[in-house]
Amino acid sequence: MSTLHAIETVMSLSNLVENHQPANIITTDEEAKAAARQIASILRTGAAQRDKSRKPPFAEVEQFSASGLWAITVPRQYGGAELSIKTLCKVFDIVSEADPSIGQMPQNHFTTVDDIRLEGTEVQKRFFFDRILKGDRIGSAFSEAGGKHVLDIQTKITGTDDSGYRVNGMKFYCTGALFAHWLPILAKDENGKEVLAMADSQAAGLTVIDDWSSFGQRTTASGTITIENVHVIPDQLLYTYRSYLRPTNSGAFAQIMHAAIDLGIARGAIQETINFVNNSSRAWVDAGVEKASDDPLIINQVGDLEYRLHSAEALLERAASILQESFTDTTTEKCASASIAVAESKIATTEIAVLATNKLFELAGTRSTQEKYDLDRHWRNARTHTLHDPVRWKYHAVGNYYLNGKNPNRHNWI
Repeated sequence: MSTLHAIETVMSLSNLVENHQPANIITTDEEAKAAARQIASILRTGAAQRDKSRKPPFAEVEQFSASGLWAITVPRQYGGAELSIKTLCKVFDIVSEADPSIGQMPQNHFTTVDDIRLEGTEVQKRFFFDRILKGDRIGSAFSEAGGKHVLDIQTKITGTDDSGYRVNGMKFYCTGALFAHWLPILAKDENGKEVLAMADSQAAGLTVIDDWSSFGQRTTASGTITIENVHVIPDQLLYTYRSYLRPTNSGAFAQIMHAAIDLGIARGAIQETINFVNNSSRAWVDAGVEKASDDPLIINQVGDLEYRLHSAEALLERAASILQESFTDTTTEKCASASIAVAESKIATTEIAVLATNKLFELAGTRSTQEKYDLDRHWRNARTHTLHDPVRWKYHAVGNYYLNGKNPNRHNWI
């Protein structure tokens, strides 16, 4: 049996392949942005109700991936569009403005697509990129709730007598896993090296538990996965530790999508503020005006929010451009500058997301806090998602880079 035949046989998706919708093929930046706007218009309608009910959005995620947007970074030589990072960020921004829980879903998917690009064998690239173009979704089985820190991985992978491997452990913060066809399990091998085991989500021994109880990003299903003697073959392993032994853009690429999600959250909150002030808020008694939208202090604050939003947007676009350059210029200097640029954009998008979602209530007034509007979901989403990695360490990385000429550490959180 050939290696390719083996991977297609052992790694078949059984009924999952047959059941998901075939994905549209997107070929241009404009097609991607148009598809994102269309998906956003669909998601916006039920976002508040999904937040209240915590009902897993299976149908919505299926529509999202069937749009073809989840395949836009597949390299051209494997049939994909290989669209720019700037376009990818815009897609995350647009969709997250409508519903950031669903907007966050593909982040780990795209990160793993990039892992395949960086560390995959030719067989793995041909197999997985083909599946992704057909609509397969990759989830997340990276992080763990225990350990001393985020890189203290306890999940283990060990060899077996039949040239295969067994994976054992427990994962948490598994965004998108409930909706995935493939689960990339981050584990340490017998030498303490980190590898990704690309497991079929229906594999024996894998259990995805929807126990995510955060007050924000409620429908990301970022809960628990138990991994009990899950069998994988060599062609299912990606040796991702190698991406941090040399200059790569792996960490920066993973981070920039989070910045785009936060920008979308901020944009959505500011639009909600404008809509509420124009249609429902009352003018303050001392303002001497008939409408809240003519209140000079509200006008001033909305102007400040828009300025900060556009500043964050510009920093994100700058980071995307610098990061794009590092895909061809993979020197230590270029990859470090990309990480710093992304860190700066993460600072800006975090600050505007938290500020805008808080200012919404200050400017819209007491009426906006009524439960029927569910406007607090914007603050809850911003506060939850911006905790993904502490922005205080972004300031440190930026300051150390410019003040002391020290490049940031190489890992997936910078």
